[in-house]
Amino acid sequence: MNQEIEIEFKNLLLEEEYNRLIKTFALHSEARKHQTNHYFDTKDMDLKEKNSALRIREKGNEFILTLKEPHIEGLLETHQSLSTEEVQLALNEGLIPDGLVKKQIVKLLEKHTITFTYLGYLTTERIEKKLNDGLLVLDKSTYFNVVDYEIELECSKANSGQAFFNDLLDVNKIPRRMTPNKIERFYKEKLLRESERY
Repeated sequence: MNQEIEIEFKNLLLEEEYNRLIKTFALHSEARKHQTNHYFDTKDMDLKEKNSALRIREKGNEFILTLKEPHIEGLLETHQSLSTEEVQLALNEGLIPDGLVKKQIVKLLEKHTITFTYLGYLTTERIEKKLNDGLLVLDKSTYFNVVDYEIELECSKANSGQAFFNDLLDVNKIPRRMTPNKIERFYKEKLLRESERY
């Protein structure tokens, strides 16, 4: 599928809460998957200004280019598979190949000539479990020297998904926390480190 609407609910966790949920849901270490998100934007951070994000997700030998942009029901995700050569061009020269993602970016930014900058990467150790109400995801993410923990519920219906997610937090005595998405947390840390250099 090249485009999809993503509806998800998320909450940052303490390490103790993360470990407790692994036990509660009987999640095993062999279920852990590793993935790396490589983030891109223009020099002027045009995508960020539009509350959008561009990444290449690396899982094993598979590379998926994804544009995330706001949508009335959640996020509109546009995907495109990349070859190893296309990934290297993106990382080294900021060149994003032609295709559905680039067309969507041109439409979003209303620019035909766009140069991208590679911002860096975030690595995630992910555990997933399918539930009746959606896909439960526990993430341990590392970027710069930061490690954070997060629970997500990916679902098809916003109302029932929100109710289930709220119940899950309540039952497990986990307080609701403001939870920016991964790229926002990455940006915040990157800006902090850049400001410390000056």
